[in-house]
Amino acid sequence: MMAISVSGCSSVYAKNSIQSPGKQCKYTGQSVRALPVRILTVGKKRSPGVQLLVDEYILKLKHYCSVDDVLVRSNPKNARDVRVQVEDEDTAVMGHIRSDDWVVMLDENGLDIGSEKMAELVGDAGNTGASRLSFCIGGPYGHGRKMRERANMSIKLSSMVLNHQIALLVLMEQLYRSWTILKGQNYHH
Repeated sequence: MMAISVSGCSSVYAKNSIQSPGKQCKYTGQSVRALPVRILTVGKKRSPGVQLLVDEYILKLKHYCSVDDVLVRSNPKNARDVRVQVEDEDTAVMGHIRSDDWVVMLDENGLDIGSEKMAELVGDAGNTGASRLSFCIGGPYGHGRKMRERANMSIKLSSMVLNHQIALLVLMEQLYRSWTILKGQNYHH
């Protein structure tokens, strides 16, 4: 285990995300403050199948916390320059983030965490004094400078690069799995 400090906040996360079967997170069975969750995804209109699954996970997560799913339009000003596109997307995403949000940026270079550590992230966020837990999924060219500076931490969902729709589904499933771990339920086995 190694301790890392991300934007002035200290947390302990495993360097290697491989977890042994049945390993518990530090909050399993304890009372955890459920922060409302906002998921910001930069992209184009979702396919009906993806939206159906997102809606299904939102219903499942309602038993644990409120979830706000926000789709931020990719390339909102139809810029031809990639840098300008990322900057425009960055500004649009930052408009949805409050100063008291705990912000988790999903990025291919982020921390590699397993399901138990994701559950601990959700539990830890409730102890930060934040009023909301915001997850940010970047557009086709990643996150902009403002998001990278604002994020409290950065995680990756996979060693492979995922498009924003697949990343959203993996995130939704892992949030649901996190809550079942926190509540000591059997879904995660």
